[in-house]
Amino acid sequence: MTDVIWHTWSGTYQARPRRTAAPGGTAAVSAAVTSAAAEDLRVRMVGSGHSFTDVAVTDGLLLSPTSLTGVRSVDPAAGTATVEAGLPLCDFNDVLAGHGVALANMGDIAVQTMAGAVQTGTHGTGRDAGGLASQVVGLEMVLADGSVVECSADRDPELFHSARVGLGAFGVVTALTMAVRPAFLLHAREKPMPLDEVLERLPELREANEHFEFFWFPHTGNTNTKRNNTAEGPSRPLSGFRAWLDDDFLSNTVFEGVNRVCRRFPGAVPAVNQISSRALSARSYTDTSHKVFASVRDVRFVEMEYAIPAEHLVDVLREARRIVDRGDHRVSFPVEVRFAPADDVWLSTAYGRDTAYVAVHMYKGTPYEAYFADLEAVFTSVGGRPHWGKMHTRDRSYLEKAYPRLGEAVAVRDRVDPRRRFGNDYLDRVFG
Repeated sequence: MTDVIWHTWSGTYQARPRRTAAPGGTAAVSAAVTSAAAEDLRVRMVGSGHSFTDVAVTDGLLLSPTSLTGVRSVDPAAGTATVEAGLPLCDFNDVLAGHGVALANMGDIAVQTMAGAVQTGTHGTGRDAGGLASQVVGLEMVLADGSVVECSADRDPELFHSARVGLGAFGVVTALTMAVRPAFLLHAREKPMPLDEVLERLPELREANEHFEFFWFPHTGNTNTKRNNTAEGPSRPLSGFRAWLDDDFLSNTVFEGVNRVCRRFPGAVPAVNQISSRALSARSYTDTSHKVFASVRDVRFVEMEYAIPAEHLVDVLREARRIVDRGDHRVSFPVEVRFAPADDVWLSTAYGRDTAYVAVHMYKGTPYEAYFADLEAVFTSVGGRPHWGKMHTRDRSYLEKAYPRLGEAVAVRDRVDPRRRFGNDYLDRVFG
């Protein structure tokens, strides 16, 4: 065994693979998979490590996509762009902007590799535009026998529908073709609001805004709301000082210090949250879409997120508040709530239903198991689907009830990887 250790960003899992490789192209990925088969090694491709689960862990051959970072084409007229698996999303955004196009929607972190973000179901919030996987129109993959295939809605559609959010279980994704749209500006409005008001006005807030989300501060009745809508311009970004003060100093430097204090003195958390939530002030600005969608997140944490039917959100949040108010947990991180329209990606958390996402976090090094277990029971009581890259305890017996196409996806996996060359312990749990 090698001494090389790969670990997730949050430190939740690590891997000591037998071998590692950083193939420089699709042909090299194919050769690596073929050689691993000859040694009877399992194969996993990692990304930036921003999943909290062991989805990427292997004791066999660990592939790194650091040399798969090209943008093969950008076609504004066709509305497509083809990018290799390992390019970070933030770098892809910059290339797209240079061609006058952009992704329609994305999450609030942009340091993940393109394949890693798509394969685990990364999403943002949107009334009309869904997660990253719903914007994929084609995949290039290396299968377990070393063959290179391309799939889309027209070419091997069952593999395409399964592998867009495929967790690396169907093959190594080497390139993705994304739908893009003309570049656009977003007008961002951020405003503190009482939680009860947000829940009462939720239908209005969702309908009136293209991208609406909010953060609830546990132990309080306070939230911070975010409304992002396309704007004609002109661009009016935050001043350099305001951006540094809000998004660097307060959201990262100060928040890190606050969480260290709360980890040492958990009894202080309710009072700290009251101060933090009331210290927020409203702000608005207009900027390039990807600069509004994504933020820098330097404070390390552990996260669980569930996708629930949107109609159950109000009841779920009220029950979550009751659990926190009961006093068993001290939670210094806000609870993040986002939305997505139904999509047709078989293993997407938003497959076939209007979806609300509820994400709960705990600062790194703080016990999280009991808090997550209490909230997971609430999420699963309404048929919630766990984010594939975030902490959860669900297995095949639960997931096949939550995902109506899971059996069909597993049948595709039986066809393209019958010996489970791309398997690992995590996939054994969730796919059986």
